[in-house]
Amino acid sequence: MPESVALDAVDRAIIEHLQGGFPISPQPYAVAATSLGIGEADLLARLQRLLDARVLTRFGPLFQVERMGGVFLLAAMHVPPARWSEVVDLVNSFPEVAHNYQRESAQQCAFNMWFVLASESDAAVATTIRRIEEASGLPVCAFPKLREYFVDMRLAVRA
Repeated sequence: MPESVALDAVDRAIIEHLQGGFPISPQPYAVAATSLGIGEADLLARLQRLLDARVLTRFGPLFQVERMGGVFLLAAMHVPPARWSEVVDLVNSFPEVAHNYQRESAQQCAFNMWFVLASESDAAVATTIRRIEEASGLPVCAFPKLREYFVDMRLAVRA
């Protein structure tokens, strides 16, 4: 488990400010840093520290891949608890995995690992699922998107 990290006012401002509206610019980090009242090098160092400490698990854009001709797909697996860390590392090693999370269930046979696959085509997603199954020895259940919902969730950072 990562050790606890103290966040100062600048760290909290970075997390709150960069959840949306990241600048589109040849030097986006410099623009973002200026709006935060810090230098670009400081912003980059702080982001890396927050990522290394797992305060942030990911920092990057979210794309609507379907608008670019790609595919998003929700996938799930039942992973035995004794293999959890191994399978998390394996699944997360695939660049097509956008995010991965654990869900607990009262049912022993229920899916407990859920992740999103993003790729350029249905065939590429199917290939990634097959590769994950071969590498893990566990079946992957695919849940194609039937309808899209937009939820604008922003996290507030408390002192």
